Amino acid sequence: MHKKDRTEKLKNNIKYLIKSRGETRLSLCNSSGLTRTTIYNILEGRVIHVQQSTIRKISDFFGVSYKEIETVNFEEKEIIESSASPDGNMNPAAVPIIRESLLIQSLDKRIGELAITHPLTYYFGTACNLIAVSLDNAISEMNEAGDLLIVRRGLSNGSSDKLGYNKVTNRLIITAENHFDSDTTYIIGDILEERFNEKQE
Repeated sequence: MHKKDRTEKLKNNIKYLIKSRGETRLSLCNSSGLTRTTIYNILEGRVIHVQQSTIRKISDFFGVSYKEIETVNFEEKEIIESSASPDGNMNPAAVPIIRESLLIQSLDKRIGELAITHPLTYYFGTACNLIAVSLDNAISEMNEAGDLLIVRRGLSNGSSDKLGYNKVTNRLIITAENHFDSDTTYIIGDILEERFNEKQE
């Protein structure tokens, strides 16, 4: 993406985030440690290249992705996400629930096949290749037996937590790492949602 386009996206996102979060230019300056001049120059389109440190301070203030604030239209994204909520009109995705003890033998099966042979839960959001893993055992201090993890199968380079399987201990693990030893760890996929104590009978 061209620098000018990135700066334009950044400008539009700052304006939208200020408005939608009930903030002001002044509160953004005061809390992020940036000067009024810096913020005003960005919002008035007077700068082509914004320093990375400035972008990080702005994204940290709003609690949004540092990578996305220059590349994604947040207004469009949040409208889509709100329409995918239980209050919206989007049909929820049916997700097969797989017991931890049956997980490894189920990984090579298609979602459609799993949906016929397993109980279902529903996920409000736009995603495919989803499974719900019903935990038989606790995973460190993060999750307890009975928790349900909504997982998008497959490898990704994203920063979200991943559900993995340790081939040595035969136990599930949760990791945020993108680099792992494939001899000992099999990554099942990204964890999209955690639901606590949804024990399946």
